[in-house]
Amino acid sequence: MSDTRPEVVRHYRALLLARSPAERLKMGCSMSATTRPLVRAAVLAQAPQASPAALRCALFLRFYGEEFDAVERARILLRLGQDAPPSGR
Repeated sequence: MSDTRPEVVRHYRALLLARSPAERLKMGCSMSATTRPLVRAAVLAQAPQASPAALRCALFLRFYGEEFDAVERARILLRLGQDAPPSGR
């Protein structure tokens, strides 16, 4: 559902597409870099004593949880929930 008029959506899209691919990539990277600390802060506001492992799991679920089926999600959470961060094997 959107409360934005269709002509405004079309105009905004045209403005974005008028930018170069490099500019659009830079915008996306900037938004992503801003989002991660905001989500981290929201998780810690709800669970201030969250362990690093619990924080990793919560961030994974917020950003990627819907991208995996239940079995794969559980496997990833098990790995993320370990005390040491996953190795780069």
